[in-house]
Amino acid sequence: MNTSAQQAVQDYLAKLQNERQVSPHTLSNYQRDLQQLAAFCAAHDLTDWSQLDSQHVRQYVAQRHRNGLGARSLQRALSAMRGFFDFLIRAGRLNHNPARDIQAPKIKRKLPHTLDVDKTAALLDLQGKDPLVIRDRAILELFYSSGLRLAELVQLDRSQLDLAEAQVSLHGKGNKSRIVPVGRQALAALQAWLVVRQAIPLQDEQALFVSRQGRRISGRNIQKRLREWAQRQGIDVPVHPHMLRHSFASHLLESSGDLRAVQELLGHSDISTTQIYTHLDFQHLARVYDQAHPRARKKRRD
Repeated sequence: MNTSAQQAVQDYLAKLQNERQVSPHTLSNYQRDLQQLAAFCAAHDLTDWSQLDSQHVRQYVAQRHRNGLGARSLQRALSAMRGFFDFLIRAGRLNHNPARDIQAPKIKRKLPHTLDVDKTAALLDLQGKDPLVIRDRAILELFYSSGLRLAELVQLDRSQLDLAEAQVSLHGKGNKSRIVPVGRQALAALQAWLVVRQAIPLQDEQALFVSRQGRRISGRNIQKRLREWAQRQGIDVPVHPHMLRHSFASHLLESSGDLRAVQELLGHSDISTTQIYTHLDFQHLARVYDQAHPRARKKRRD
């Protein structure tokens, strides 16, 4: 690709970062997807984006699919392309969007992994007075209490937590804001952490959760600490931050049956995303039925 075409990609990514404020993770994925597309264009002697047509896009998607890229990643790559080409149209560099009508293979939706209530309670039962233990207890309680995404928790500032109202203000995907309640036990854990946080040299750090050095804690560090705590607490399955979000949603839906409320608390723009938890709830009911209904139980052999 020529220099102007390459610069267009950087201009688009800068717009996503500065105006739409997409997450660093999404920005990195889009950059990689568009770099892959540029490499495909170079291999086919296409020097400018205006030379790319829908047939080229189909070839590119098919090629990446043959090379093992999954349906979800292909959908993301197409989303990056559509957004980029719309950006070029608005800039007067393209007349049409060659990726507009291209479809990725359908995603086989997998049910999210959750912890049951007992395992969740065991995981959250962190004992100790070390500052990092107190911090980690507050992190895990907040994950489970309010259904936060990892990125939302990492980016959380002290000012976004309202102890008096027992709620936290979040900036989620696409810079969409929402306010979620904080449960009693999470509130107590956060209050304990704020006392400890005052003794850490913060150097004007606004983050709610910081490292021992007073810097904003990273997502990778949280993932690592959670894996370690799961092992220490005797949890026999791999645990990651999103599992606590899934557990929050599943347990809340199981108790309330209010899908719309769960959708709002999770910050899902489309209720079809939230409906995956109804399948988990049905699985739970099916197990109860199999164990309890006289016509469902297997007969014992004499």
